[in-house]
Amino acid sequence: MTALTGESPVVLPLRRWRDPAAWRTTVDVVAILLAAALPWSTSLVSILGVVLLITMLPHLDLAAFLRMLRRPISIAPVALFALALLGTLWSDAAWGARLYAVGPAAKLLVLPPLFYHFERSQRGVWVFVAFLGSCVLMVVASTAVAFDPALALKPNADHGIFVKNYIDQSQEFSLCAVALAYPMARFAGERRWPLALLMLVLMLAFLANMVFVVTSRTALVTIPIMLAVFGLIHLRWRANLVILLAALALGATAWTVSPQLRQKVATFTDQYQAYKEDRAVTSIGERLEFWRKSLHFLAEAPLTGHGTGATRHLFELAASGRSDLSSGQVVGNPHNQTLYVAVQWGALGIIILYAMWLSHLLLFRGDGLVPWIGLLVVVQNIFTSLFNSHIFDFHEGWMYVMGVGVAGGMVLKARLQRASFPESAAS
Repeated sequence: MTALTGESPVVLPLRRWRDPAAWRTTVDVVAILLAAALPWSTSLVSILGVVLLITMLPHLDLAAFLRMLRRPISIAPVALFALALLGTLWSDAAWGARLYAVGPAAKLLVLPPLFYHFERSQRGVWVFVAFLGSCVLMVVASTAVAFDPALALKPNADHGIFVKNYIDQSQEFSLCAVALAYPMARFAGERRWPLALLMLVLMLAFLANMVFVVTSRTALVTIPIMLAVFGLIHLRWRANLVILLAALALGATAWTVSPQLRQKVATFTDQYQAYKEDRAVTSIGERLEFWRKSLHFLAEAPLTGHGTGATRHLFELAASGRSDLSSGQVVGNPHNQTLYVAVQWGALGIIILYAMWLSHLLLFRGDGLVPWIGLLVVVQNIFTSLFNSHIFDFHEGWMYVMGVGVAGGMVLKARLQRASFPESAAS
């Protein structure tokens, strides 16, 4: 081919090196691979995250990127990372613990580059398609492992878990299941029944796995909230009523036929009773103890907190000394996003965290598949963060960064196009 074009094998690579379009394509491919790897691998996501940033550098428009950094959607996540870094200065923890605690916030620095890139890219939708397709494969793998546990990649895996854990898997499946409601409704409204049926089948596959194989309590709480958000934004009250009745009927059926679902729901009351009566070590009992102690830690340093990485040392000092009681457990994470931030960085950290969530919620105002995906990612993260610190957890944090970053850039691009060509946008 190079002989036909008259270019030497040396000239062609040099020309591609100087071609911004070739680098944008490279970044697109890396982002697609990262999204596809997210349900399966931690190390691969970390590597691809670094590669993503490196491949943006050769043809970065510095002026345009700095303008993106001045937007509230970029300022808030960068400020949260900066606070985590500065918080090392007033922490009493060992320096190793302080620097280790900065790491989970570093992924937030990927958001502005993603906004910048996907405001210019043509392939943002492929990132979401890659993640959806990868999660569909995970449904198949999870179902196979449920029938034959020997197929699991990790030793002593939970029932139906091929890799990682049931919390990460439930987070993926619940996001995909609810996200598919929008295209299904659109295809049905346009009478494109084969595509609507395909969306329905995929949605039911995700939900069936969560009902009959494995799910997390957090997903059971947040799925109804996400569906309610979809109904309030995209459907009329009659459609919402029909969906509510259908959901109640499906829920009752699932409750009847799924012992896994009944067992999971029963743990709410069983674990709470065990904690109240005997202060036994249960998941719910531990969370209640973590939250109670975290509020006490916040009261001791309400403005700027105890500093980055101080959480574990505080819990060590407050532990009862009995490992058989919930009050004796020592953690570095209180399993609540607000308290995770509050203990280390006080009210200042809470303000920045909430400002980030609010700016990202406002970013996804409007109709369309991409705003819906972005809004759903933020809503899911906010409500699951009542029970976990999902911004700073690896898997859920990257789901937030990729979902908000890619969808946010695409929304900004659409707004720029409407502002530049109002006549074509109106038609």
